[in-house]
Amino acid sequence: MYFFIVFGCLDSLLLAVMAYDRYVAICHPLHYTTIMREGLCVLLVAGSWLVSCGSALVHTLFLTSGMRRENQSSVSGFLLLGLPIRPEQQGVFFALFLGMYLTTVLGNLLIILLIRLDSRLHTPMYFFLSHLAFTDVSFSSVTVPKMLRDMHTKYKSIPYAECIAQMYFFIFFTDLDSFLITSMAYDRYVAICHPLHYTTIMREELCALLVAVSWILSCASSLSHTLLLTRLSFCAANTIPHFFCDLGALLKLACSDIFLNELVMFTVGVVVITLPFICILVSYGYIGATILRVPSAKGICKALSTCGSHLSVVTLYYGAIFGQYLFPTLSNVIDKDIIVALMYTVVTPMLNPFIYSLRNKDMKEALGKLFSRVTFFSQ
Repeated sequence: MYFFIVFGCLDSLLLAVMAYDRYVAICHPLHYTTIMREGLCVLLVAGSWLVSCGSALVHTLFLTSGMRRENQSSVSGFLLLGLPIRPEQQGVFFALFLGMYLTTVLGNLLIILLIRLDSRLHTPMYFFLSHLAFTDVSFSSVTVPKMLRDMHTKYKSIPYAECIAQMYFFIFFTDLDSFLITSMAYDRYVAICHPLHYTTIMREELCALLVAVSWILSCASSLSHTLLLTRLSFCAANTIPHFFCDLGALLKLACSDIFLNELVMFTVGVVVITLPFICILVSYGYIGATILRVPSAKGICKALSTCGSHLSVVTLYYGAIFGQYLFPTLSNVIDKDIIVALMYTVVTPMLNPFIYSLRNKDMKEALGKLFSRVTFFSQ
């Protein structure tokens, strides 16, 4: 049923895209090559796939939810235990996380606005950065609003369909973050190791293709986990010791065989986390070798200014993920999974705008120009 809906929607959307192509060709023939660029075509096709997958996923989740309600051995919802904090501290932590979430949203939206308004920022690096900013806002919005609401409610329950949807989008934006950071590493590799061919290699079409592939792979990854999870049965236990519907926590509650789920988790984890991380290491290995071949202070400073912000983001993102597995003894002292999840759902998305604005000369100039423009119009 899922694939029938996917290809049915995809057929309809591709026909609409072809109709738009014919409209431009006949009504605007002189601007046809300018409007129907390769990058736009890739985005239209990628958008068609995403909308089709999203539509099929919604129907699948609702159908699965309806079938589960008829199964008495399945739970209708889950209970989230939330953050391990005392009741008298709820107000302080609520204000803290609310402030961090608002900073994340406003900071990343400001980055998107600056890149959109300033023509000097219309480069591949900032194209990827605008997508990363959008991903960070979405990633944080998947879990934080629900967490904040639960801090002021007595019953922290979440319906089955809503829990599965939250897990889907959490995995989706986690994987998308990883792929976008890898694309940015490749962009920095080309900029430093092949500067004379940078504009030829990092064409608009290639940038659009890298982003589109990142979205498609992330969608496929999260969809595989979601569909495999919906086949499991959940018996009496329905308490999740977390502040959101984490895949690992849900698998521990299942009373069905989860071998296939764990196999897919390992395989997909290698593809979407380990391989991109290796690609980033290789990219910076080549960058380091290129700098050492011409060991000048000016070259090192230029490389640091070019790659410093990206390296900081890579360290925050992968440091939080790998820290969960490299320091298992922390679980004896604190709730490691919750701390790590807070790092890459709340802290990292909030810090990214500061990293790119404070360490980046172009962003600071664009921000100053925007403030000057706002001040001028307010007078």
